[in-house]
Amino acid sequence: MKRRDFLKLSLGSAAIAALPPHARAHTGVKEIRIGYQKNGVLVIARQRATLENHFSPQGVDVKWVEFSSGPPMMEAMNVGSIDYGAVGDSPPVFAQAAGAAIVYAAGQPITNGQGILVQQNSAIRTIADLKGGRIGFTKGSSAHNVVVQTLEKAGLTYKDIAPVYLTPPDAGPAFANGSIDAWAIWDPYFAIGETKQNGRILVNAHEITKTNSFYIANREFARNHAPVLQQIIDVTTSTAAWAESHRDEVAKSLSAVTGIALDIQTIAANRSSFAVGPVTDDVIATQQGVADRFFKLGLIPRQIAIRDIVWRNTQT
Repeated sequence: MKRRDFLKLSLGSAAIAALPPHARAHTGVKEIRIGYQKNGVLVIARQRATLENHFSPQGVDVKWVEFSSGPPMMEAMNVGSIDYGAVGDSPPVFAQAAGAAIVYAAGQPITNGQGILVQQNSAIRTIADLKGGRIGFTKGSSAHNVVVQTLEKAGLTYKDIAPVYLTPPDAGPAFANGSIDAWAIWDPYFAIGETKQNGRILVNAHEITKTNSFYIANREFARNHAPVLQQIIDVTTSTAAWAESHRDEVAKSLSAVTGIALDIQTIAANRSSFAVGPVTDDVIATQQGVADRFFKLGLIPRQIAIRDIVWRNTQT
């Protein structure tokens, strides 16, 4: 899907979010628990209190829970500790393969802001030079997919590298001190690596493959509270539409919530795409490719069908 079409769909959903609270059904929910990371639309929503402003008149509280990456967020969602959150493409694939109680609620194209870094003085100049190297990334994260597809582009296999599974907070120091040869990561850590840790971009993910991030919901929450989930998606969508044309304010919001320096978050904000839209057939096909690739490599235990857990609101 072209970005302008994705944004058009997003703005259509945003119009729904503009409905006044009294025009919506009573939720029957007292608290909504939102999982977020140090980037993206949900951080902006938290700073601007868009969900709180929307749900407060309905007597619904919003609780925010921060995660360092997508995999632990999926674990929390599976056990019902959170209701809704944003992750990259790989975490829900690993979660679905493990039988997690999740559904895809909405999608967002990733156009920039993730890839693979090496040190400025590194002898690694091409993708092929990664052979035999220690590559740090979070297992089951979007960076995992970037590594796999980057290797494929150079005719390498997963066995040609030494994967080093690290969370972003642990991978940063490892990259800076040379414990790993390359770091696959996303913003704002990608920007930190570039500007503060002597990093050089070896690969921009958008040069390798088409990727998406997703808004995921707990399956039982989606099943039992479809009108509430739709409202959350609508507010997310309207927040994203605002962010597209207010990047300076977005950077300030990201910095305020995450504690990461404004100059770093400005880099991240300026190269991000914020448009949120439905999980279309095109998005499903791209995500299915990720799942099939991981199964072929033995990274997930069984084949899965992405379409099986795409949420559709049938209560409208």
